Amino acid sequence: MARTQTRKPFKWTPVFDHTILILGALFMLVPVALAFITSSHSAVQIAREGISFVPGSHLAENYSKALFEKGGFTATIDGMVMLKNSLILGLGFAIGKIIISMLAAYALVYFRLRFATFAFWIIFTTLLLPLEVRILPSYEAIQRLNLANTYSGLIVPLIASATGTFFFRQFFRSVPEELAEAARIDGAGPVKFFIDILVPLSQTMIAAIFIIMFVFGWNQYLWPTLITTDEGLFTLVRGIKQIYQTMIDANSIPEYGQALALAIIAMLPPVLIVIFFQSWFVKGLTESDK
Repeated sequence: MARTQTRKPFKWTPVFDHTILILGALFMLVPVALAFITSSHSAVQIAREGISFVPGSHLAENYSKALFEKGGFTATIDGMVMLKNSLILGLGFAIGKIIISMLAAYALVYFRLRFATFAFWIIFTTLLLPLEVRILPSYEAIQRLNLANTYSGLIVPLIASATGTFFFRQFFRSVPEELAEAARIDGAGPVKFFIDILVPLSQTMIAAIFIIMFVFGWNQYLWPTLITTDEGLFTLVRGIKQIYQTMIDANSIPEYGQALALAIIAMLPPVLIVIFFQSWFVKGLTESDK
């Protein structure tokens, strides 16, 4: 007698989950795709027709001009200069915040400070204070120190990071105490223990924090707008509008295609950083919960 096969019920949950993921991905990618397609058209066509769904014939021309043609009010800055400034700001933010956060977390975890826990929560509460809250005193300090229109003025006031301190503190607390005791027996001091043991163990966490802080620094707009008036220090996010802003003239058309090309270029470094460090990013954040 042949057995009748029972048909398994169809599960709708995976279909629903994947539909939500696909719709979310499209919601994020479609505007970028439209910006890229529109950047291949001339300024006249964009001004006349708006966003385009069909590629044009000015792609190479717009990107070449966006990177190498000098513009702005002083006609002295191009996309490559702004790209360099953005890289300096992003790397300065990431490296500076990692160093400060690691040293702060090291002191909180391994030094017998009486008020270490209280100091940590004071640092942690600064997460509740966004940049806009402390922007005026920071700006006043930079003006008095004559650091306006300098890379130091762009980077130094914002390199303290409560987020980085929190993650490194959690990671250092997961390191076995036996390592510290073995280092003391071998005669390793605090500096040697930090450099030779903790830093190599923290590579994945450093990579994860580097991604967060690099993207944070790269996307800064408000602080560079206040600190920099010299177009030679404009970043991509700061200067996309200014470099191609034209004077009010009935016969002039803003270079929309080149501005959109710069916007696409501004997206590439953070995306590449995230793709390159993706596995380290996930591993670094999960290791802090050991």
